[in-house]
Amino acid sequence: MKKLFAAGMLLWVQMGYSPLMGQTPAAPGEAAAPAAGQDSQVTTLTSRTTLVLVPTMVTTKGGEPVFTLQAKDFLVTDDGIEQAVTLEEDTGGEPLALVIVVETGSSGAQQLNKYRGIGTMLDSVVGGVPHKVAVVEFDSYAGVSQSFTSDLEKVNAAFQKMPEGDAGGAIFDAVGLAVEMLKTQPPTYRRAILLITETNDHGSKLKVADAVRAISDTNTAIYSMGFSSTRVQERHETEELLGSSEPGPPGGCMAKDPNEDPAAHKNVAVKGYDCLSLLAPPLRLAKMAAIAVRNALRQNVPETVAKVSGGEYFKFSDEKGLQRDLQRLSNHISNRYILSFHPQAPHVGFHTIGVTLREYKGVKLETRNGYWVDGDATAP
Repeated sequence: MKKLFAAGMLLWVQMGYSPLMGQTPAAPGEAAAPAAGQDSQVTTLTSRTTLVLVPTMVTTKGGEPVFTLQAKDFLVTDDGIEQAVTLEEDTGGEPLALVIVVETGSSGAQQLNKYRGIGTMLDSVVGGVPHKVAVVEFDSYAGVSQSFTSDLEKVNAAFQKMPEGDAGGAIFDAVGLAVEMLKTQPPTYRRAILLITETNDHGSKLKVADAVRAISDTNTAIYSMGFSSTRVQERHETEELLGSSEPGPPGGCMAKDPNEDPAAHKNVAVKGYDCLSLLAPPLRLAKMAAIAVRNALRQNVPETVAKVSGGEYFKFSDEKGLQRDLQRLSNHISNRYILSFHPQAPHVGFHTIGVTLREYKGVKLETRNGYWVDGDATAP
């Protein structure tokens, strides 16, 4: 069987899908832009079907890739319910939109010289396909240091002139910015993020619940290179950011939570889902999975976002280690299977994905473990 990717590193993630072929999906709450020549007064439907892509790597106990699997060999579940899956093929020639997200503040300030050379490695990262690469750097604030360009020399220059940042490390804000940038790219482009950061978030404005949604409501894989945080965080800071992991407020799930952020807004449909999830087993599974993701973000942000999005996580300590990990990631990515399915009745909120093999034993699977569905998604 042909491999799913051409040689070279690229960070797989399939395009999003719109109900109108060739149009970019509208952002939540916004109407889709009319096609050329279309009457702007015509009402445009904003509902969209959900296609979930599940990048999956299969290796033997010795770490060698398994090449011969077909769609029928995989058992994929959505909140415990088996799904009909398709194996995506011939994807290696599709264009790529990649955002490299780099921490320059907090512990990242000590790592700058270790990853300035990434810009010179981008030829092997993007491979021989058409590409657009952007760079986001962050400390207490996230900003675009290089907008999307096909000129890799400009990207390399952005790395060379990065200054040290302040004491903050707003990882969630930076990833959220990268996701929004990728949504503006043509739907024919694969979408990916390469995240280089310490393990803990310091000072993001984006709340953890919104961060979980941002990383899991898009078919963008996040590939992370992480290093240990050197700053010891106070317990209060973590609790303030993450909040309680309890599934509902005191007094009942539909009661008003006295500890809820006054600025937070939760509509009746979403709140109803929260309550139903306490009773309905599939939704309960999804609810507990979402809580598990939130709790995992307390310990290691880059590792958690990689698992949820279907990417991969490596931990490095020096420049050689970073280069070695990038090479390993390149080899792994080229051997991934890309499974896809349409959830038949997608409830609003977080879904948990399970992937196993029906027959093969003694192999290791690395795969996406969750995704988010917005309120305007419909069954196909």
